[in-house]
Amino acid sequence: MSVPLYQAKAEFFRVLGRPVRIRVRELLRDGPLPVRELSAATEGEPSALSQQLAVERRSGIVTSRRGGAVVYALAGGDVADLMRAARRVLAEMLAGRHESLDALREAAPAKVAAR
Repeated sequence: MSVPLYQAKAEFFRVLGRPVRIRVRELLRDGPLPVRELSAATEGEPSALSQQLAVERRSGIVTSRRGGAVVYALAGGDVADLMRAARRVLAEMLAGRHESLDALREAAPAKVAAR
């Protein structure tokens, strides 16, 4: 029996949603990095980072290759596009909040003065 598409999408977004994984993808956006650089930039426990990278690798979000060190990269351009899209959506959401806050701040003195 196959998994409904909405459930597969939910699992995909669950994998994407962990903060350390998001940070790793942001770091990999500019190109492959060795695990030691990812570890230094995320300031977490190396074993925890390894577990997170393994989840991303099994999900097909990142790839790894071994040489002198293990180097990780985004699996494809679509992952980088998805991260850029998420950034744009978040920026729009936050901009709307700031506009609402500004409108509330501007309206507040008028209400106080009317009392």
